[in-house]
Amino acid sequence: MKSRIMKKMHPLLTLGIVGAWIMTSSSGVGAQNTLDPDGTITMRDMGSPFIALNIWVKAGSQNDPEGKEGLAALTGSLLSNGGTESKSAEEILEALYPMATTYGSNVDKEMTVFRGVVHRDNLEAFYEIFREAMLKPGFAEEDFSRVKSRTLNFLEQGRLYNRDEELSKELLFAMAYRGTPYEHPVEGYVESVQSLTLDDVRDFYERFYVSNNIVVGIAGGYPEGFVEGVRQDFDSRPQRSVPVVERPEPEMPDGTEVLIVEKQTDATAISFGFPIDLVRGDDDFIAMKLVNSWFGEHRHPFSHLGQVIRVRRGMNYGSSSYIEAFPRGYATQERPVNYSRRSQLFEVWIRPVPLTSPDDLHDRALFATRAALRELKALVDHGLPESEIERTRNFLSQFSVTYGSTSLRRLSFAIDDAFYDLPEPGYLRMIRPGLNALDKTKVDTAIHKHLRSDNMWMVFVTQDAEGLKAKLLSGEETLIGYAGEKDEAHLAEDREIGNFSIRVREENIRILQIDEVFQSGR
Repeated sequence: MKSRIMKKMHPLLTLGIVGAWIMTSSSGVGAQNTLDPDGTITMRDMGSPFIALNIWVKAGSQNDPEGKEGLAALTGSLLSNGGTESKSAEEILEALYPMATTYGSNVDKEMTVFRGVVHRDNLEAFYEIFREAMLKPGFAEEDFSRVKSRTLNFLEQGRLYNRDEELSKELLFAMAYRGTPYEHPVEGYVESVQSLTLDDVRDFYERFYVSNNIVVGIAGGYPEGFVEGVRQDFDSRPQRSVPVVERPEPEMPDGTEVLIVEKQTDATAISFGFPIDLVRGDDDFIAMKLVNSWFGEHRHPFSHLGQVIRVRRGMNYGSSSYIEAFPRGYATQERPVNYSRRSQLFEVWIRPVPLTSPDDLHDRALFATRAALRELKALVDHGLPESEIERTRNFLSQFSVTYGSTSLRRLSFAIDDAFYDLPEPGYLRMIRPGLNALDKTKVDTAIHKHLRSDNMWMVFVTQDAEGLKAKLLSGEETLIGYAGEKDEAHLAEDREIGNFSIRVREENIRILQIDEVFQSGR
């Protein structure tokens, strides 16, 4: 890992988007991106009538005290959903409604951000509320109880019973990062959140929401003097030493380690992956970005996994792969912003595969898993053909232009640039030149350095966990049927997939009941 990432950054956690904000379009023509020494990022675009704010607090779930997992997320949620010293939460909503805007918080492992966009006609009124929410929160008991109750409802019901694919990804990270500050979900455990008090939130706020731990980001057509005024406001917070959290060192499994979660469901959600020593800005990051896009571009059926599993076989809605964390991927196709992390996994996300008859209950799920593993092994063994490198380069050169589609997103990418200490011109403008500089040697070298087809973590969320365990250990063939005719070449490939070996030992398979998942950190 490069030394620039090992510097004393005090990253934050983000709780998920706990509010909405208005996304506005802007050409970006003439926008200037600067990072001032005082911790201010500006992207001025006088052609835009909108102003975007992104306040980055360098703290996140990795800063949660032991036994109080979820505290960073609850603090961010209370600030963005609670009242201030002068206004109740209801009064804030009433004031923001005629402005057609709002603001929200996002907490992840190492970052907490507060974001909002407003038209210049309403800037003064909006900023007055936004500033007070951040700098003079009300910390009302009724707001705390409401936000905590909503969080617990998600932990006890929503997380376990709504999105199995998201649950499988959370469990994958928990397995890989056992014993590190990344292990627990951002939102915490049921028991840890139950124990949180309003005093805990106040204490977290006083420890981490300090002027030397806050980066102010402003974009759009803001007036003269606005940046200086905002920075002065946030500098009114005291300065305090913030403890450094060491970069987490994820575990590399010995062989394939499997977690099967028993749940009454009519489909199987599957995630697998392993740690990679790669972060944005590394020399071979763009090469791996191209490789990952070819292999499993998020929710794009043209990708290789999408073709093999979804298009040719119609097994599920889609299958994707990632070299950077992509929370809540079920909800969006946009690249996530402000989920920067010093440590990442390569992960494959197989969206839920419907279960079949009791006689072959898990055949389709295991077939999809074998198909993905087989394609990963072929990629590791043979690299990418030059024709596929060129095809993917052409796609990404166009697709990456959409990443910064709004002033708020461009500002958020600039915040991420600051996290990774990327030089100018920043990540968005580095992608195309980086892609153009790639050749087969560079791409295949990156593949062999970062990818493998063995030694990985694997999670299944399904019914009849014992049955899946037995079928995994048996190594028996798993095939799928079709409503229509398939040619012999297709069926021959199916037989290869159905017999692809998943090497796993019985002692490396663990079963959990759904009501045991993420209840506590023990």
